Amino acid sequence: MWDSLRVLHSSPLRDSVSSLRFSPPSSKRTREAALIPYVMTQPRPDIDECKDGTANCSENLLCENYEGGYRCITPKRKKREDIKLKEKFFKRNGGLVLQQQLTSSDGSIDRCKLFTTKELDKATDHFNVNRILGQGGQGTVYKGMLADGRIVAVKKSKIVHEGKLEEFINEVVILSQINHRNVVKLLGCCLETEVPLLVYEFISNGTLFQYLHDQNEEFPLTWEMRLRIATEVAGSLSYLHSAASMPIYHRDIKSTNILLNEKYTAKVADFGTSKFIVIDQTHVTTKVQGTFGYLDPEYFRSGQFTDKSDVYSFGVVLVELLTGQKPIILTGSKEATGLAAYFILSMEENRLYDFLDDQVLKVGQKEEIMTIATLATRCLNLNGKRRPTMKEVAMELERIQALQKDINVKQICDEIESCDIVSTSTETSTCDSIALSVLHIE
Repeated sequence: MWDSLRVLHSSPLRDSVSSLRFSPPSSKRTREAALIPYVMTQPRPDIDECKDGTANCSENLLCENYEGGYRCITPKRKKREDIKLKEKFFKRNGGLVLQQQLTSSDGSIDRCKLFTTKELDKATDHFNVNRILGQGGQGTVYKGMLADGRIVAVKKSKIVHEGKLEEFINEVVILSQINHRNVVKLLGCCLETEVPLLVYEFISNGTLFQYLHDQNEEFPLTWEMRLRIATEVAGSLSYLHSAASMPIYHRDIKSTNILLNEKYTAKVADFGTSKFIVIDQTHVTTKVQGTFGYLDPEYFRSGQFTDKSDVYSFGVVLVELLTGQKPIILTGSKEATGLAAYFILSMEENRLYDFLDDQVLKVGQKEEIMTIATLATRCLNLNGKRRPTMKEVAMELERIQALQKDINVKQICDEIESCDIVSTSTETSTCDSIALSVLHIE
């Protein structure tokens, strides 16, 4: 700690303290005490002498600022130190482990590009605060533009202890092996920085949470859009659980982790806490992680996460889509309660229609609303074994969506007086052609 006093050599305060003489105290405790007045009287931010022109370095040397001072260094030494520092960060950020896992995963390392710090620093304008897209428990996401013109989202993880690096490595390994239209695509990562960076495709229209709970009256989420989003998310989870090379449990399904692109197609994101599952494994036992309001009660009690835990969280999202309510709500008595429990009670007391979102009530058919509400109830069963699988959920939603399209076609046909509704097996009617093109536009 005594060595830290050397920073005074180039500090703006050096003149005021030049007359002072410090004698190293005899003990560590005394040395720490001697530094307290200095620390407490230094609340002002560090001054970058390299930028403000007060540094005194010769022309053939580079100026490098650090907390409380600066140093003059040769370009060759600076380059050598930068390379060593990047290698140090690469190892500390799990680069060697990551390379090993990616290489052993069916050659998927080719799908994941290793970006340099220079590339991402330029892409994000030096991680400008104006480029921040969002902040969460695991880090901050910045909007950036690569040299080839692609718009990307760069996730800068928080500085965490080494135990948390497993989550970062886990997310890279999982995303590098997923190829699904409704899962956010990982483009690559950077391991040369103090904190690891992930580079994703940029999803332009924000989160489902924003559209449900910060509703824009000029562009509300229609019933058709809600049903389609639910079907897309269910399909992606079904793929993760049963169609991926190894089953994957997401473990943090919620409306803020469902992104919408320019066509309002759903993209499931944030795989930091996800887990690979051995084919014949039924659950994974971990420290309880997740988001209050979406957390499976059975998982919370036992610490055993199963595929049915993802089903429960998806059930909460379904209820959000139906009601427009947040996962934690205030009841009439102003007490906070879980949306899932309140929804189940409303179903049991036959009060569902007092609880639905206006957009759902306006357009939704009573039969399909009740079918989806019943499906949500099944997903939220407190007994995980009685919940459907995500594959069953996806199939049910696809069936409902297909029926809805048939109804919409009929309604369009009824509005076209000259439409011939009858079609043969060999010829598509004028009505079908017009209706399908209208549906395609929607």
